[in-house]
Amino acid sequence: MSDLNRGHFVIALVASIFSGNLAAQDLPDGDGKALVEAACTACHGVSTITRTAGYDSAERWREVFGTMVALDDETADTIASYLAEHYPEDPSRRPTLVPGDTKIKITEWTTPTLGQRTRDPIEAPDGSFWWTGMWASLVGRLDPASGEMKEFPLPPSARPHSIVPDADGNIWYTGNSNATIGKLNPANGEIQWYSTRAGDPHTAIFHPNGNLYFTAQRAAVLGRLNPETGEVDEIDTEPRPYGIKVAADGTVWIAYNGTNKLGAMDPDTMEVRYYEVPDERTRIRRLDLDSDGNIWFVNSSLGKIGRLVPETGEITQWDSPSGPKSHPYSMAVIDDIIWYNESGMRPDALVRFDPADESFQSWAIPSGVGIIRHTWVTEDGNLLIHQSSTNQLGLVEIE
Repeated sequence: MSDLNRGHFVIALVASIFSGNLAAQDLPDGDGKALVEAACTACHGVSTITRTAGYDSAERWREVFGTMVALDDETADTIASYLAEHYPEDPSRRPTLVPGDTKIKITEWTTPTLGQRTRDPIEAPDGSFWWTGMWASLVGRLDPASGEMKEFPLPPSARPHSIVPDADGNIWYTGNSNATIGKLNPANGEIQWYSTRAGDPHTAIFHPNGNLYFTAQRAAVLGRLNPETGEVDEIDTEPRPYGIKVAADGTVWIAYNGTNKLGAMDPDTMEVRYYEVPDERTRIRRLDLDSDGNIWFVNSSLGKIGRLVPETGEITQWDSPSGPKSHPYSMAVIDDIIWYNESGMRPDALVRFDPADESFQSWAIPSGVGIIRHTWVTEDGNLLIHQSSTNQLGLVEIE
């Protein structure tokens, strides 16, 4: 452990012991409890541990938290043994994997800064892959041919939730913690940002009209930024707008994670037409469109995926293979095949659904921890994924 990391660890340990943290007291007694309180709860709540599906060995536990914090071998061994003893694998969280004929290859890279919560990858016009390290307020670039990575610091308070490239290769980010939309110029590292009324810009997408449209989940706001003028327009909307996509006809489609609705926004007037999905318990995180203009979505709360036909309002849903607690999260449509993940399972499962014959196929993500929260379809028709908890950036090559 470096002097800097050791210093931070000692400070966290002292703070944890003397703070009387009630959440940490929920951990069972045992050799290593105090170390876990310091190394783990310094960054996240103890519930992240107590709710975990666990792992079948100390080695697997060490592999997981080794992507989050740098520890000396003795400390890491003690923590890993404690976690393996008290939080073994919960087999009920294993996904139901469905065999099939489609072949894929998954390549994963571990991003440099520990504990950054790698997420929401994209491909830039030059073919490079980018990600956001939300907890570290950075964005990173990967050359997929060489594996070389470079990270670009953003304003510390930004905590970017997602990123999107423009045609010139600039990387735009949503400042989820400082109410900004920002633009990074990778050539010189310069950053320009625009303030929003919404406190938590979430996911953004460029429209053919040149504007950037975005959601703000906690604020319940939809926004539009004109990059040429810097003008930002924002409207109030239904609770917790989340995913956002643009249809071929220019309609901006919104997924709602706080109500059982999908929204269709006029890009000019910003008026929204709502479509109600059956069952008030429905919550939708992500969506995408097929070549016929149908809206595909994940019904995260009920373990389903669904399709809306906008012309008729008809909605059809299918149960995900791992059942009602599978929690589908991300979604992408590639050549009218639906790809999504079951984030409630361990390991996280990648699922393929073919609407033509209503067939499923699924695979376990190799690193298996962290949840795919967003995906990106590359120019050559492959899929960029990630595992946020363990700082993994991934490429799914579809054969």
